[in-house]
Order: sequence, then C-alpha cells, then structure tokens
Amino acid sequence: MPSHTENTKPAQHDHGHSHRHICCAADSAQKPTPDDASPVTDNIPAGSTLTRLRIAQMDCPTEEALIRKKLGGMSSVQGLEFNLMQRVLSVVHDNDALPAVEAAIGDLGMHAEAMEPGVQTMITQPAEKPWWPLALAGVAALSAEIVNWASLPEWLSALLALIAIAIGGIGTYKKGWIALRHGNLNINALMSIAVTGAVLLRQWPEAAMVMVLFTLAELIEAKSLDRARNTIRSLVQLTPELATVQRADGNWAELPVKAVTVGQLVRVKPGERVALDGVVMSGQSSINQAPITGESLPVDKTVGDSVFAGTINESGSFEYRVTAESTHSTLARIIHAVEEAQGARAPTQRFVDQFAKVYTPTVFAFALAVALVPPLLLGGSWHDWVYRALVLLVIACPCALVISTPVTIVSGLAAAARHGILIKGGVYLEEGHKLAWLAFDKTGTITHGKPELTDTVLLDQPSGLEAVRIATSLAARSDHPVSRAIASNGQLDSTVLLDVADFAAIPGRGVRGIVDDVHYQLGNHRLIHEIGVCTPLLEAQIGDLEEQGKTVVLLTDGERVLVLFAVADTVKASSRAAIQALHELGIKTVMLTGDNAHTARAIAAQIQIDEVLGDQLPEDKLRAIERYAQSGKVGMVGDGINDAPALARADIGFAMGAAGTDTAIETADVALMDDDLNKIARFVRLSRATRTVLVQNITFALSIKALFLALTLMGIGTMWMAVFADVGASLLVVANGLRLVRQ
Repeated sequence: MPSHTENTKPAQHDHGHSHRHICCAADSAQKPTPDDASPVTDNIPAGSTLTRLRIAQMDCPTEEALIRKKLGGMSSVQGLEFNLMQRVLSVVHDNDALPAVEAAIGDLGMHAEAMEPGVQTMITQPAEKPWWPLALAGVAALSAEIVNWASLPEWLSALLALIAIAIGGIGTYKKGWIALRHGNLNINALMSIAVTGAVLLRQWPEAAMVMVLFTLAELIEAKSLDRARNTIRSLVQLTPELATVQRADGNWAELPVKAVTVGQLVRVKPGERVALDGVVMSGQSSINQAPITGESLPVDKTVGDSVFAGTINESGSFEYRVTAESTHSTLARIIHAVEEAQGARAPTQRFVDQFAKVYTPTVFAFALAVALVPPLLLGGSWHDWVYRALVLLVIACPCALVISTPVTIVSGLAAAARHGILIKGGVYLEEGHKLAWLAFDKTGTITHGKPELTDTVLLDQPSGLEAVRIATSLAARSDHPVSRAIASNGQLDSTVLLDVADFAAIPGRGVRGIVDDVHYQLGNHRLIHEIGVCTPLLEAQIGDLEEQGKTVVLLTDGERVLVLFAVADTVKASSRAAIQALHELGIKTVMLTGDNAHTARAIAAQIQIDEVLGDQLPEDKLRAIERYAQSGKVGMVGDGINDAPALARADIGFAMGAAGTDTAIETADVALMDDDLNKIARFVRLSRATRTVLVQNITFALSIKALFLALTLMGIGTMWMAVFADVGASLLVVANGLRLVRQ
C-alpha cells in the first residue's frame, strides 16, 4: 500500500523547472528540454527587466533573424525569446534600456509596442493592406509581358515593368535595403538583388513578374499563417465578456468578467458559457466540458462540484462561487501553457533553423561563383550565367523549409488542446512517437482511486470494536484513498472518533499515532512484517484477500494485530481499452504500484497490462523507470505526489485529471485535463502524425530546392519558375501542417 501521506490529486512532479533552459537543473541531462525556452522567463538578473513586445511586422523567421542580430549585439540586452506565431518578443534588458530596444527595432522598419504585465499575448490581426496596388502592379507586369511578346518598342515594356516594380516591390526593396545594411541575407535582400539584376540584364517582363509574384506570395503566405494563429487564438473566445454576479445588496447584475473577484456568486442560465472557474453552491445542470477536457459527453454538476471557465451550460440553472479570477482560470492557464509551448523550439525546428543559417549564404556564394567562374574561365556568356545566378538567388530563400516546422508544431499543439491534452512544448509532441514503454501508477490512474471497504476482521475479540474505533480515528487523519475508505466505513459515527496525538505518515507503509497513551500503527503487509507481529495464520488470511485483488490494512499496537481491513479499488472503464490501444501502437505497458503484488497482479490481469511491479516505494518506482529507460523512451502516468520522482525521471511525464489544478498544468510535460487514459493513445498517434508531416514538409521543401538547382544549372530554370516553386512549396507545407488541426 502506498504511504498514507496527505495525497494531492494532481501530478506534482517537481521537474517543471527543468523544462526551461537552466544550466543547473538536476535532471537536464536526462529529460529533453526546449533549448530555446531561454532564461527569459526564469532567470532575470538583478537590475534587469522582462518586457514583452508586440511587433505586428514580425511574421516569420526573416524578421526574427534581423531582430536577433540587432538586439543580440546590444550589451543592455540579456535574453530574447521569440513567439512568431503570436508576433510577441520577450526581452530581458537593463532597467533603463527599453527605449533603446524599441529604437533598435524601429531602425529595422518595425514598430514595437510594450505589453502590460499579465495581458494575454493573443493579439488582433494587423490592419490589412489594400489589394488594389498589387492588382495594379500585376496588370502592369502582365502588360509588359504582352508588349514583349508583341515585339513592341522595348522602352514601353521597360516603362510598364518599372511601374509594376515600383508599385508592388517598394516594400520588398525597403526591407531588402534594411537587411543588407545590417549584414543580413534574408529573402527580401535576395529578391531585391535578383530583380535589380534582371533589370540590369534588361529582362523587363521577367523582373516585373518576379516582383509581383513574390509580393503576392508573401500575402498568401501571411494569410495561411494566420490560419495557424487562429487555431490557438480561438481559445480566447471561449469565455464570455460578461457574467451575472450577485452584488453586496443581494441584487444581480451583469459585470465584466475581469471585474469579478474570488468569492463572488455567479448565476448561469441554460445555454450560457461559464465565465469563471468556481464551485457550484446551488442548483444542478449538465455541462459540456469539451473545451477544457475534450470529453464528448456532458457532465452532470451539482452542489460542491467544480465548473470551469469556457464550458457550456447545457440545461438547468445554477449558482457558483468564483474560485479564480479570469486571468488565473484553468482556461487562462491552458492558453498561457500553449503560448509558452509555441515559444519553445522543437528539435526539428532547431535543426531547420541551423540548416537555414548555413544554406542561404552557401547558395549565395555558389550563385556568385556561377555568375563569375564560367564567363571568366570557361568563356561562357555573361548574360546567361549572371541570369542563372539570379535564379539561384531566388532558390536561396529557405522560407518553405523554415516556416513548415512552427506551423506543424502549433497545429499539433492546438489539436491536442482541443481534445483536452495540454502539451507543454514541441519537444514532447515530437518525442512522443519514440515511446517504447509507458509506466502507470495504479490508484487514481488505472483505478478510480476511491476504494471501498469490503472486509473487517476482528482479530482481538475482547477489544475488537474499540480497535475499529482506533483504526478509524487514525485513518480519518489521512487523505490517502485507502484511509478514506476505512474512515467512512459506516460502522462508526464520526462523532465518536478518538483524539490522536503525534500523528505521522510512515512512507510506503502507513500511518502511526498515539491514542490513550498507546502507540498504534495502521499500515500494510510490509509494515506488519517489519514490526514482527505477522503470524502464519494471519499470513494465510492476508494471502486469500490479496489473491482477490484487495488491499489489506492492519492495526497493531506493536505487540499483536488487533483488526484487519480489506479494501478494493475498481478499475476505470477506460483503462482496458486504453491499454489495448497502446499495445496496438506497439508500446509496452507496466504498472508500478505501492499495493501488494497479489493486488497488483489481479488488477493487471483485468486490463491485460504487460508487466506489473507491486510493493513499490517512490524510490522503487524511480529505479524501475531508470531500468525501462535503458531499452527505449519511457513515459510515466500518475496523479499523486508519490509519483513525483518517477515522473521527473521519465522522458515524458503525464499528469491525470489536471483540470482545475495549478500544479499539474504548470509542471507536467503532458497534462490530461480529465481522467481518460485513452487520451494517451491519442497523444501518441498525434505525435506520430506530427513527425510524419514534419518529415514530409522538410523532404518536399529540400527536394524542390534540389530540383530547381539542377534545372538552373542546366539552363532550363527561370526566375518566375523559381518564384512559383518557392510560393507553391511554402503554401503546400503550411497547408500540410494545418491538416493536424483536424486530428
């Protein structure tokens, strides 16, 4: 039997601190960490400030690279963290350096707006640009092409082309000049050089079409990225802006949700959304909790039950008392966790970012060589080889490759959140496909965690009833599920409980206390053995009960066993199906429990789990996880504080029933918002789908680049073909990544 410690429902494993890049984290070498979740939000040096800046123009890695290089060279800036999907930059800077930081960003042609502390990073879309200038530029470029085909005067084609470039490309030239001025070869710089080169080669129609197509591509790509942003932003819209609140005078009035404080009474009508977290005080209803837990069926709520902001009241009316302000509700914490997960780069994204840093300058240098070497050394035509070099500059843009990973990861995170699975970073979403073993705690995870008393055996008849009273008094002091079952056995009224002095938990064994100057221990089979009061007859009785899958708890005064209790827990309906689903995915399962081996085997047989280890103390569970980790990636699923060491050591820690609990959401690698174990198989399938999409996107983007590199060197590729290919690749990888939202 696990220790009769004060049990805490959420998985309170203590490795949450290691989820960010902190060099002194004890387990950083064992658990994957999002490397780019930098010390921005953790370690703020004395004399420094953390500021979050909204930058509407920060759409993609192009802008990030510029900002990172600019601010990274400032001595007053200690840390940077980018969230491109929400256009938010977090900066740790000297207390008086904010104006300099904003000025530096302004020098890059962008506007930074400091956000108020505690404000959600979800931001509104920037004002849309008018479409007509681009349409006019397109008409001019097409006219230049027609004039060229019709062999009309070249000056007319040149004039139309220059008009198209001026109207459609002024923004690109401006960004390209800023990039070149700061020593950055981004897509705007490459495109500006390519178009200028085409103009110098008097390729008027092509120069115009390339610029117009590129501008159109940027517009379409921005729209596609906004779809990815909206998958997360839609979470914010789940809560109503107003709530019906009882005033101090007893009257009811509609107030802004942000003005409602903890302790106030809120009324919810049928069909309304719950505005804040709380506990039902009167009435009853059925509530759709899908936005929080992903449950498909409504859940009945009555007095004493918890309700969550963003859920939908299906029927009935009820009143509830607010337990958390709007900025600290379960939904708010989910949004915050998903936002942080977006800011932390997954392994594939880190690889792609590093690859892009090498790829672009390499292709640029190669293009320069293509322009110079053949004409100078091989007698090639300057016109032909310079043109090919310009095509290579277009190919040098790594946009499709770079943008594919964050869109895919964010789509996966959003899909998981919709199903009540909160993933704390892209690293865990990616690593999930590698899981070889999943270890489960028993109580509260595989079983309901609410065992019932099935047997009471009085072993010391003259004082039997008094022994039950003493045992009940000891059990009432503990919050462990087994203790609660004994304390609520119905044989004794709670008013006759005895005073217990010097009460304490015995880790992994039970509890002890002093009643009427006598020392008593209430604990498991191991405790009785260690005290030395176990007899062959008692051993046989315990064995019979444990073979039935029951947990045996005994009361002893140190000299003899006074009374024996048998408690049985019931398996959750979802457990067997969840284990079977994991087996179908090729994942092996093991149950780690503090209960005795007989009980553990009986439960394991019901759900067909692969392996089972009973009589496990917290340190035993830790050692077991370390053993299984030697044969592959291992996950640990638990819901209690006794699981903390094992959860911390596992490659991925899963917290059960995290809805409404701060600790589980903040510390778990993956938080399952309800108690449905089937969500773990869904997580693994989503992780594998994410991995597949990432591989598809990277392979496709690189293949397109390789194909056009070959076509260009053969003299077949043209600038407008290269732009079309780059645009098409970007749109396809974004669309492919967005497929995950429907998972």
